[in-house]
Amino acid sequence: MSIKRVLARIAATLLAAVLGAVALAPSAADAAVPDRFGFALWSGGVVSQSVPPGISVTPSGPPGRWLVKIPGQGIAGGVVHVTAVHDAVATPNGRFCQAEKWGPDSSVPPNELVLVSCWRTTGVLDPVPGFSVQFSASSGPVGGGLYGYMFNSPTCVIAATYNSVGAPNNCIHAGPGAYSVTFNGLATAGPQDGSVEVTAVNSVAARCKPVSWSSGPSQSFRVFCYNVAGVLTDSAFTITYQLKRSLYGPAFPPTRFGYIYNAPGAGPPSTNYNSVVGANAWGGGPPVWTVKYYQLSGGGAPGNSQAVAFGPNPNFCGLSRPWLAAGVDIVAFVNCFDNTGNPVNDRFTNSYSSRV
Repeated sequence: MSIKRVLARIAATLLAAVLGAVALAPSAADAAVPDRFGFALWSGGVVSQSVPPGISVTPSGPPGRWLVKIPGQGIAGGVVHVTAVHDAVATPNGRFCQAEKWGPDSSVPPNELVLVSCWRTTGVLDPVPGFSVQFSASSGPVGGGLYGYMFNSPTCVIAATYNSVGAPNNCIHAGPGAYSVTFNGLATAGPQDGSVEVTAVNSVAARCKPVSWSSGPSQSFRVFCYNVAGVLTDSAFTITYQLKRSLYGPAFPPTRFGYIYNAPGAGPPSTNYNSVVGANAWGGGPPVWTVKYYQLSGGGAPGNSQAVAFGPNPNFCGLSRPWLAAGVDIVAFVNCFDNTGNPVNDRFTNSYSSRV
């Protein structure tokens, strides 16, 4: 074989190797999920469990409305979830919190600004509750588990959307305060697999929640939104679906996250997931359920917990106090209320996601 032919063959082999490496390398869009995120606990006038460090919470207007600044994480789109942290046994009645708006500021790099409000069941702003808040924004397909979110307007115009397999998500306005949401392509065996979180987005008191759920070729949910009188009323809302992924998007890492569906009692087996030991445990009941996430403390690493009521009524759920580390475990405390804020036995989902 001539030297020219040998050199040509070597060059072709090297070119194929380079092209193969380029083809296998992930793009910037799908290299990691999320693109931006942050979470924090606001309780007793103190910010804790902050990722990234330096999140601040300051009053914004009338007492009960708060501005959360997440440093360096500003980006258009994404979704916010908020859960009230309030001990309604010590300070009746039940209260609830919601998102009002969010977006990047003009800093370089931009910060994400999230406006949160907390309310009494009479529709009056209330500065008493603390809250747990999470922001995340993702792009590009990702393997391992299933994940998707939407931010929908009161008429089901999709303002932000993500689907981990790249399929479109759908929202249908089915009537006053009623919505049908589908995460296409997030296929599981059913009848229900994974977990869901829903948060109202409104400048007046509102609550939104999942009321039905079917898993199969896609994940399909019916969502109801209520005003303070317990009447179905149109509202914007965010919804996030997770299956073997953290609520803010990534998985492995983080290696410590989990979720449960209280039906009441255990929901389908695949709605109870723990990334370390497989499953979690919970018990108690009105006024407080105790949820134990085994081995998820991550040596004291910060994490975030969210909860939402489930079912076709105006009941709502939150956290009765901040979650805590009990040795290697995380313990969360969930309470649920009727429309007037009295404790009730109800369905709910709860999730916990660590930074590590």
